[in-house]
Amino acid sequence: MSKGRCILKNDRFGLTMRRLAQQLVEDHGDLSQACIIGLQPRGILFSDRIVEILTQEHRLKNIRYGQLDITFYRDDFRRRDKPIAASETKMDFLVEDLNVILVDDVLYTGRTVQAALSALQDYGRAQNVQLMALVDRRFNRHLPIQADYKGLMIDSMDEAYVKVCWSGIDKQDEIIMYPRQKTQSS
Repeated sequence: MSKGRCILKNDRFGLTMRRLAQQLVEDHGDLSQACIIGLQPRGILFSDRIVEILTQEHRLKNIRYGQLDITFYRDDFRRRDKPIAASETKMDFLVEDLNVILVDDVLYTGRTVQAALSALQDYGRAQNVQLMALVDRRFNRHLPIQADYKGLMIDSMDEAYVKVCWSGIDKQDEIIMYPRQKTQSS
């Protein structure tokens, strides 16, 4: 992959994470009537960090936290030769009458969120559902879906690629935007 441009790193990355956690506390108090659900695979890295901030810095206890694999709810999974679940769903609670906060790293076309909403129905009827995205690529939506909590909004060409890097896996916390990849026909 060609050299990308860093659009958010280290200190500002951490401030953005803490701001998003603070917004949840402002809107949902102790989260006793809410739950946080990270979308597998990359949304889990983001939701883990948000839950960590909520428990350590805001001293919230007993947060309902789940991890949802939406592989078999995607509208494109039948197009693959062998659809294999990316990860496993880890939810030991129902969302019945709860305020659900879906968490994903990048909101792009909206198709992942659509699949998550379908998968979420297997766990009951939520009071309402909100979306938290670390990166909102607002001009690339295929579906009428928007984030309620946004870390960063990016206006980029459809062909660009946005990657969120996490210090536990990658070298450091940062968001990088890569330009469109040239193909043989370009």
